[in-house]
Amino acid sequence: MKKILVVCSNGLGSSFLVEMNVKQILNELGKDAEVSHTDLTSAQGEQADLYIGSQEIVENLIDGKRNVIGLDNLLDNDRLKEILIDNI
Repeated sequence: MKKILVVCSNGLGSSFLVEMNVKQILNELGKDAEVSHTDLTSAQGEQADLYIGSQEIVENLIDGKRNVIGLDNLLDNDRLKEILIDNI
């Protein structure tokens, strides 16, 4: 099963909101994945198939090994759906 990690600076509000949206979109698409949220520091030590968060936060995770996608607008569910279709 694929693992998606939603990242924000503190691992509280915005990442939890995006996590809920990801789960809803995956359900609509009939796809299954393990989805969780965390803060940037914790994310650096966690393994996932896809890291999602605001562009300025997740750029700190880019290392050439991780699949990291930054969002310009965390509430853009159309963009989020595109990302999930392309990566899950």
